[in-house]
Amino acid sequence: MSDNATHRALIERFYTAFSQHDAEGMVACYHPQVRFSDPAFGDLDAREACGMWRMLVERGKDLKLEFSAVQAEGERGSAHWEAWYTLSTTGRKVHNVVEAELRFADGLIIEHRDRFDFHRWAKQALGPAGLLLGWTSMLQNKVKTQARAGLEDYLAKHQAS
Repeated sequence: MSDNATHRALIERFYTAFSQHDAEGMVACYHPQVRFSDPAFGDLDAREACGMWRMLVERGKDLKLEFSAVQAEGERGSAHWEAWYTLSTTGRKVHNVVEAELRFADGLIIEHRDRFDFHRWAKQALGPAGLLLGWTSMLQNKVKTQARAGLEDYLAKHQAS
């Protein structure tokens, strides 16, 4: 199997595990030195990224996920994914549309960057405050701070590695 096919299969394995609420299957696709980033959590190291997926899968009781447009060429890959879930902190329904960019090393994902429209997400997740302020760096920083605090609390309680 070519590297491109191997990397496509790895991306598909990651998102299939996600759709099946299998955090350990997702984490198994990550390089021990993986770096992750997205608009909600910011930049995460390997311990934080793995813990984030464990936390999100554990809390996402009604999570539904679909992925498509999986591509890989050389050391880079990408995928489009959409998630439907209830945000645990607000109880609001969210449909998030995400573009993922990945980089590979040693047959695993070493860099994972998710991009989504934060304002669109904030309108759904936070209601009127998100509608009015979702485009501001003030709200984006507040969400990031709260997300990171929740992750740190989760990691402390679960000793995730």
